[in-house]
Amino acid sequence: QVQLVESGGGLVQPRGSLRLSCAASGFTFSNSAMSWYRQAPGKERELVASIANTGGRTNYANSVKGRFTISRDNAKNMVYLQMNSLKPEDTAVYYCNSVELTTLQILWGQGTQVTVSS
Repeated sequence: QVQLVESGGGLVQPRGSLRLSCAASGFTFSNSAMSWYRQAPGKERELVASIANTGGRTNYANSVKGRFTISRDNAKNMVYLQMNSLKPEDTAVYYCNSVELTTLQILWGQGTQVTVSS
């Protein structure tokens, strides 16, 4: 089955940490660029972080640089987002995204809610 399944969201206090995971199946993960997006209520979906298919290049939104780290394990078909020093403005639904580099197939996960609040 072709899908992305996110996990790891939840409620965390400001300055806390969370690690999101995304399990990929049904496509060539090692030939796919992977990204994390987020969408807060009333706002457009925005790119948080992306990682090349080899893991050799990453890119971050300015708002999360130095706090978030994207990584991947091609042997396990997994991509992760380590989020540290969380702020209330990080509250959003976080989505995993893939772009297969040969077919240009785009996939989205169902999203996982992250709420940062005291």
